[in-house]
Amino acid sequence: MQTGAAFAWSAAQRRLHWAMAGLVFVNFLLALVMVALPLSALFAKILTYQLHKSLGLLLIPLWVWRIWLLGRRGRPAPMPLPAWQQSAARLGQGVLYALLIAVPVLGFLSAAAAPIAVETVFFLILPIPHPFAPDQALYDVLRPLHQGAAWGLVGLAVGHGAMAIHHHRRGLPILRLMWRGR
Repeated sequence: MQTGAAFAWSAAQRRLHWAMAGLVFVNFLLALVMVALPLSALFAKILTYQLHKSLGLLLIPLWVWRIWLLGRRGRPAPMPLPAWQQSAARLGQGVLYALLIAVPVLGFLSAAAAPIAVETVFFLILPIPHPFAPDQALYDVLRPLHQGAAWGLVGLAVGHGAMAIHHHRRGLPILRLMWRGR
């Protein structure tokens, strides 16, 4: 693991960061569309749900890869920020990492528990077996957890981006390091 002031995020870490941010954003928009689609547009609704589930499932191996890279490559040296801001950043990033795995897992489990029993088909090609049969009571618990965690993830991601822009405007290279790596 590399450390020190000269070390920056690796190209793979930066690409995964932006790819996952893009997937979260697109999937959040898809979620808003899919629930708003009327039943009269059932085919579009089903396709949108399947795409939403596929993109969500894609986040899981990307998260695993990202955690592996973090363990292997480490992270850049902390920016010259007050201790409370460094602590807040570490906490926020930890919660982001937790939500990046919790949201898709809760989504998949809620799809499995859904009483209408719609199969999950990864990008309309690969059926993904559900771990249990539909269960209304379980669905009633999992669905709001998934939705709340998703709103939390998006809210925290927006705050994370806003703080990166804030620090960038004050001359710290946080945004530049995540964008270009140097």
